[in-house]
Amino acid sequence: MPIVLPLLLLLCFFTHCTLCFSASKPRTLILPLKTETLPHGFAPHSTNKLSFHHNVTLTIQLSVGSPPQNVTMVLDTGSELSWLHCKKAPNLNSVFNPLASKSYSTIPCSSPVCRTRTRDFSIPVSCDPKKLCHATLSYADASSIEGNLASETFVLGLSTQPGTIFGCMDSGFSSNSEEDAKTTGLMGMNRGSLSFVTQMGFPKFSYCISGRDSSGILLFGEAKFAWLRPLNYTPLVQISTPLPYFDRVAYTVQLEGIRVSGKVLPLPKSVFVPDHTGAGQTMVDSGTQFTFLLGPVYTALKNEFIQQTKPVLRVLNDPNFVFQGAMDLCYQVPMNRPSLPQLPTVTLMFQGAEMSVSGERLLYRVPGMVRGSDSVYCFTFGNSDLLGIEAFVIGHHHQQNVWMEFDLEKSRVGVAEVRCDLASQRLGLGV
Repeated sequence: MPIVLPLLLLLCFFTHCTLCFSASKPRTLILPLKTETLPHGFAPHSTNKLSFHHNVTLTIQLSVGSPPQNVTMVLDTGSELSWLHCKKAPNLNSVFNPLASKSYSTIPCSSPVCRTRTRDFSIPVSCDPKKLCHATLSYADASSIEGNLASETFVLGLSTQPGTIFGCMDSGFSSNSEEDAKTTGLMGMNRGSLSFVTQMGFPKFSYCISGRDSSGILLFGEAKFAWLRPLNYTPLVQISTPLPYFDRVAYTVQLEGIRVSGKVLPLPKSVFVPDHTGAGQTMVDSGTQFTFLLGPVYTALKNEFIQQTKPVLRVLNDPNFVFQGAMDLCYQVPMNRPSLPQLPTVTLMFQGAEMSVSGERLLYRVPGMVRGSDSVYCFTFGNSDLLGIEAFVIGHHHQQNVWMEFDLEKSRVGVAEVRCDLASQRLGLGV
């Protein structure tokens, strides 16, 4: 079962935005990002392959339908099909009601959209008794959601996207109506033909998540700002032949090594390369909170981090405590300590680019977990093997204060270190 933390932080996008117009459509769409704390018990489902719920998700607020209905959707670069919770019940004001929209249209199973553009779904679509295109999304905790493909008008700020294909899901949700009311659905942002960014027609999008305060940015289109340093790009790994464990529409990059301070872990590059089944790909996933590494790589990183922090950190010696089912390196830190000690920087080395994780992003305090006069902090890298997944996953916690650009046109991911709170202020999005 997933481990849910007592406090849940939600990164929310507000609906006001900045637009740069071309003659035909918005050339750049910029939306601000804000942090909101939610009560205990809310953990939205995500269609990534991890077997637990995350306590932090990225969400965007927008309107859908005619007349418009306000919805909240989890932003997930690890998923393709966007979906809305269409289950109709009393007191669920944030749930989308298709019957109240004049622009809502169902997709028949005979449609080319249903027959050909769903080829990358993990579960094939089917034809329901009404001859409508029926989709099912499954989760690692054995739950699933299902409903019909449909088209509708989506509005982000001043940008209108009519005829957007999405899933109108009406079964398989939690019986907790208070939980369901908080998030209406999920926005799939991978490279699949039915993902939201593909349907919008923008060649690229970016986001910048602040670790300092509540500000941040989501940007569709070109990011040309004098204050943004040049991005370093790493190419997407693309495999044309279908393989059982390789997600062909994920943002897959090639991890080549890991450096702790100045020491590169003594691992052959072959341990980072997908095998003949596709297992071992490295995915950049905004729908996952932390970063997960396959067993041999995780063990090498864990041992080196323990070695380099021995003088300043005390390991929690409790073999029964594993944070979020996959993070078994935790520490006891005195509660009266004003700040964490100086920690070694962990650098993920990609082909053509690097991402460095330092300071407070390396340790995460487990809310409510106290041992004597100490708080419990856990290392923010986890073991993929403990989750039963055959991949490296780079989560959004380690993307904080990094400008993340996903370039669909040139099949690459670009990164540059930046203060995301200051970037928000420069764009006039600070709140």
